[in-house]
Amino acid sequence: MNNLIAKIAIISFLAFSQSIVATAQTGKLPAEAKAKAVSTLAAEQPKSGKKTVTAPPAAQQSAPQTAADTAATDAQADSLDVMDTTATADAMAPVESEGFHKVLKSKYIEGSAGFMSLVALALVLGLAFCIERIIYLTLSEINAKKLMSDVEAKVLANDIDGAKAICRDTRGPVASICYQGLLRINDPIDDIERSVASYGSVQAANLEKGCSWITLFITMAPSLGFLGTVIGMVMAFEQIQMAGDISPTIVAAGMKVALITTIFGLIAALIMQVFYNYILSKIEHITSQMEESAITLLDTIMKYKLTR
Repeated sequence: MNNLIAKIAIISFLAFSQSIVATAQTGKLPAEAKAKAVSTLAAEQPKSGKKTVTAPPAAQQSAPQTAADTAATDAQADSLDVMDTTATADAMAPVESEGFHKVLKSKYIEGSAGFMSLVALALVLGLAFCIERIIYLTLSEINAKKLMSDVEAKVLANDIDGAKAICRDTRGPVASICYQGLLRINDPIDDIERSVASYGSVQAANLEKGCSWITLFITMAPSLGFLGTVIGMVMAFEQIQMAGDISPTIVAAGMKVALITTIFGLIAALIMQVFYNYILSKIEHITSQMEESAITLLDTIMKYKLTR
């Protein structure tokens, strides 16, 4: 299980780091696509759409336009057409919408790299422990009622070896407790009860193995975020001292970087807390199955002893 945790943590952290590096490169509309859009709009625009320059009043026109004036007027109209076409192409250019994950990773880059990396590492390690526990607990869950029904039928039929085989071939702590009880079926009932209770406590401890590490990372993530916030505020005051003036730009930039670490720390803690509560619910369910199965096993052994 420790190797599984290490592999999950390493793979998750590497994938997260690669996605952060890829997001740092912001995408813009290529220049070739923009030029192509401009040329297409210019070709499709009708010739009659040219803007004409307003002629001067009639009172001031004492002579007809010369050839040079006509050429200047046409050149000005052509330049106006090109400007309108460029503006239309810019307006029609698709604006790339940023998704939530892109915004999240861009904010990660804006924060302090040192403390944001520590928060990300705490999140990855905590999720690795959570995934390991979820896999272990999922494999430990069985149909306890069906198992106890089969064991009871074998025991009452005086087939103790068959009952042991059923428990031995079934995974999970419930089957292990039943197997330990069946091994001492010829002992007094008090000894069997103490043996089942002792082995049940061992199995319960195995179910909760690794949960202390999850609680540690849940506590560490926001603590690292708060630490980054305090250090960011100190850096902001140092910048104010170096500038010699309380500029809103300097204060806002320092506080932004400081608060981003707190936000990410709280997000990491909330994610791990959800998984931790799910793990606790599965542990409680399996523990209740173990208690019910132990009681059923002791009743079955009592019936077996009375019929002998």
